[in-house]
Amino acid sequence: MIEDLQFVLDATKEAMDSAITHLERELTNIRAGKASPSMLGSVMVDYYGSQTPLNQVSNVNTPDGRTITVQPWEKSMLQEIERAIMAANLGFNPMNNGESVIINVPALTEERRRELSKQAKSESEDAKVGVRNARKEANNEIKKMEDLSEDRIANAEIDIQDMTDRYINKIDDMFHLKEKEIMTV
Repeated sequence: MIEDLQFVLDATKEAMDSAITHLERELTNIRAGKASPSMLGSVMVDYYGSQTPLNQVSNVNTPDGRTITVQPWEKSMLQEIERAIMAANLGFNPMNNGESVIINVPALTEERRRELSKQAKSESEDAKVGVRNARKEANNEIKKMEDLSEDRIANAEIDIQDMTDRYINKIDDMFHLKEKEIMTV
């Protein structure tokens, strides 16, 4: 009975952690105006017939806040990398200088910043829904446990609500940090 209760609490924490992890990944994909190697994380290159992530066939760097450089390990891959970046439809215009592929990351307009902020808000709301669903499932599981007293059930529900509040606050903090990053010119 107590082991079952602890199992429910652990499973709830794990579900809430996964909501946070997913949010972190989604927020990383939202570009905040600064160049970052993660912007090209979804680019797949045709490497001798198989689709391979860009970072496995080249070195991706950001020499400054507005530029991404892609240095292939094999010079013969330059055109293929350039094609893959264009095909990924990220809004970048890669330039090939014979040694590497250079991408100038354009500055974000005010309107685009607002759109990205809304997207970040939407992702954080989705994460909150995930946390609340974990809370609901945990509370349902606890209510099914017939060998627990009403006091234990009430205390467990309070613990779960406290955990939920902590995770919701963490999500809000992550969103506000990302929003500030997006809106900073």
